[in-house]
Amino acid sequence: MSLLPAPPSEPSSHPYASLTPDLVLDALAQVGLYGDGRLLALPSYENRVYQVALEDGQRVVAKFYRPGRWSPDEILEEHAFAQELAAAEVPVVAPRVLEGGSTLAEHGGFRFAVSPWRGGRAPELDDDEVLEWVGRYLARIHTVGAAQPFVHRPALSVAQFGEASRDWLLGHHMIPLDVQRAWRDACEQALATMADRGLALADGSLRPVLADAHTLRLHGDCHPGNILWTPVDRPDGGPHFVDLDDARSGPAVQDLWMLLSGERAQRTQQLAVLLDGYEQFRAFDRRELGLIEPLRTLRLIHYSAWLARRWEDPIFPQAFPWFGNSDYWRGQVDMLHEQIEAMSEAPLAA
Repeated sequence: MSLLPAPPSEPSSHPYASLTPDLVLDALAQVGLYGDGRLLALPSYENRVYQVALEDGQRVVAKFYRPGRWSPDEILEEHAFAQELAAAEVPVVAPRVLEGGSTLAEHGGFRFAVSPWRGGRAPELDDDEVLEWVGRYLARIHTVGAAQPFVHRPALSVAQFGEASRDWLLGHHMIPLDVQRAWRDACEQALATMADRGLALADGSLRPVLADAHTLRLHGDCHPGNILWTPVDRPDGGPHFVDLDDARSGPAVQDLWMLLSGERAQRTQQLAVLLDGYEQFRAFDRRELGLIEPLRTLRLIHYSAWLARRWEDPIFPQAFPWFGNSDYWRGQVDMLHEQIEAMSEAPLAA
């Protein structure tokens, strides 16, 4: 039996209840952008994102940040990074400067940003040419990311993604009693495996064993859904990167490993192609390959905590009806044991 609370019965109980189409249009009008009434909600769980048709014929994307998640300084640092990338001709979708001179505005209790609308489809990552192309652009993102550090954005860490997620799930009794001990023990063993391999340093960060390992500003959530591909015969053809909402500091490999899939041999081949593109623009420290499985493990733990923390938002029970019951958590236990084994194997080589 799941211990998750029932989805809220009253729409007013979640932070986005007041974010109506009228409020979205009023917010845009406040910064001099006048919609013609056509709004399309785009796929997004953490924030609310809309494609808006303007009276002058343009289409823009309005992103309303989840209240309480990021501070204004953290959001503006994300925007500044995106604008740096755009200025370096890296194909990212950067926010517009709005009336008043900022990329961030506020209306009706919501902070929001506006960016140009860009179409595209998911990249075909089983195509070596596409994967190499993505690798080249990731190297260019990291070249800009290495130029200066984040000041306000957090770093990717074992403490935040692993330990804090574990503690929150257990402290809020989110795991059914019949599987709670098995999950806790598997989670503890996974985190201990990272520590045994020297990956968790005293500051809670995740780095290769050698002390001179480098961290830089990252996209942070570079899975295929955050890369859009346009036909190569267009002037802006190829990949472009969207959604820097999870930008943070960390090792370069964080932006590569989520693009790998399949059995070990297939992942090894994909990694080789990705790095062939990457190293045309930037050197890659192969010691970081030992972080791929620990990073995958941290994401596994953090993802469960993210779903549980957001469960009072009605969109989450609708989108993830399979979450929270005993079968789900038994599956998580099995995956954690698989990750413990994977972390004990030799890293991928390329």
